[in-house]
Amino acid sequence: MEYEINNETLALIPITATTTKVVELENDFVIKKSAIEIVSDSCNYFGSSLEGRLKGSKNILGSIYKVPIIIEESNNIIFFPTMSPQLRKNSWISHNNILKCEKKHNKTIIYFKNSKKIELNIPYLSISNQIVRSTLLKSISKNRKTFQKTAIN
Repeated sequence: MEYEINNETLALIPITATTTKVVELENDFVIKKSAIEIVSDSCNYFGSSLEGRLKGSKNILGSIYKVPIIIEESNNIIFFPTMSPQLRKNSWISHNNILKCEKKHNKTIIYFKNSKKIELNIPYLSISNQIVRSTLLKSISKNRKTFQKTAIN
């Protein structure tokens, strides 16, 4: 099944090395691709490569670990990895759809705007840092676009 990340995509959660649970606003389903393949295919679909998106984010934020990426620019579709993107167990989370996060022991519960929630076996501080990085990426990217428009006029 071909699938591109879109505004309704909330999370990509690996099940096995070759299958991923896609969580959307209205539906959840399984795709026979790894999460990193879905992210890479989506970047390609929207005119870039995963490597290009990662490099661009690192240029904006500085060379950091687990860098969030802008998958599609016009709608500011930003996803962040929960671990190193190369790890099979890494999930990708939509920054735009998060309502709040809660700490639950050594896990994190992410609540989305549509009342869906997912529980990840990732420390709260790690997810919180990823949300901050994603917010910074969005803000800097938006400011650069605004500055560029102002400079042209």
